[in-house]
Amino acid sequence: MESSDHRTRHPVVFIAATAALCGLLFGYDTGVISGALLFFKKDFMLSPFLQGVVTSSALAGAALGAGFSGRLADRFGRRLMVIVVAGLFLIASLISAWASGIGMLITGRFLVGLAIGVCSYTGPLYIAEISPPESRGALVSLNQLLITVGILVSYLVDYAFANGEHWRWMLGLAAIPAVILGLGMLWLPETPRWLVKTGKTEAAMAVLRRIRRPEEVQSELDLILSQPHEREGRWTEALAHEYHPVLIIGIGLAIFQQITGINTIIYYAPTIFQLAGIGSAAQSILATAGVGAVNVIMTVVSLRLLDRLGRRPLLLTGIAGMTVSLITLGWVFQVPESPATSWLAVASVMTYVAAFAISLGPIFWLLIAEIYPLRVRGVAMSIATMSNWAFNLLVALTFLILLNSLGPAQTFWMYALLSVGAFLFSYRFVPETKGRALEDIHAEVRTT
Repeated sequence: MESSDHRTRHPVVFIAATAALCGLLFGYDTGVISGALLFFKKDFMLSPFLQGVVTSSALAGAALGAGFSGRLADRFGRRLMVIVVAGLFLIASLISAWASGIGMLITGRFLVGLAIGVCSYTGPLYIAEISPPESRGALVSLNQLLITVGILVSYLVDYAFANGEHWRWMLGLAAIPAVILGLGMLWLPETPRWLVKTGKTEAAMAVLRRIRRPEEVQSELDLILSQPHEREGRWTEALAHEYHPVLIIGIGLAIFQQITGINTIIYYAPTIFQLAGIGSAAQSILATAGVGAVNVIMTVVSLRLLDRLGRRPLLLTGIAGMTVSLITLGWVFQVPESPATSWLAVASVMTYVAAFAISLGPIFWLLIAEIYPLRVRGVAMSIATMSNWAFNLLVALTFLILLNSLGPAQTFWMYALLSVGAFLFSYRFVPETKGRALEDIHAEVRTT
């Protein structure tokens, strides 16, 4: 039985790992701009305003991409959308690397954002629909793991090319994983749920025979067939009263993932460390790389725990850890500066990132791939993902303003208070989905 289990599960792991390259591109293109900006702002003589435009153009593109691509995934398939997004990453990376002026650079970054927006939900959706229930948490969260790996790789690439100020290489190297993703997806199957939804039952059966044990194939097909599977859902249908509970969960987690401050850490960690008294740029960069490494390590830990402990225990424990870390970080800025408080700031940031990496980081993306019924899954995930990117943009635009107007301590305490709100929301609304078939989850949520 063990050898049979190994044979049938191995293809699913390979399929999930290939699709999760979406996450690597997401993370890389999100993080690489922090280093590249230091150099192209000099080449193009950019004002602070234009620097902000270049940085936020990717976030605006991501919000837009997340908004329209759900309908496309429902109409044309999850697999095809991943292939298309790989091509878009390739084109956008080359445009950014070859930019001859600010307009071309903004265009390239906007297209990168479009690709990120589509990829940020299509990758987890594809993996969730291809995975067996007992390992779906770990497999979907491979996408989040590769986001963190992509961020860390971007920091290392920025450092490697910093001496020569080769920002074009920094931006252009994303073309390599984009090509690997596109070519890899050409050989992978469409998800059985989308095939059933579009009336291709025999094709769905063929895919299930490829990725499930023989005794599981018919029962899973029967379960999929028992659900409504019209060709595509509409925005108006996703907003119907019966879907309000799952929409509230998805949109709420999308907002709380951002307003609890994670991207203030990802984008501005060196600034935070210098404010805390770490004066050396080299030390700040080293500490930031350490934060990236912690993010990767703890995401690996979460992969091991999601299908053992469940989503809710990790989510609530992680948010509690985030809250305590933010309170401590705020306190650092209230007491006299010293070497001890400076490194306490580093420890607080690392603890915060570790707590995020086992909770809101992977679990938001996992849950929005699990809780929606097949009929409106693509559109509903688009709504949640678009909300996430919109609030990402809001937090990125307001952090420095809050820092200057409220001060560091009050800013981080505000994020701590919002984390308390995230805890209460999750405790009240978020269901446990561990080990359950996708088709069973919505029925429970609808009655809560």
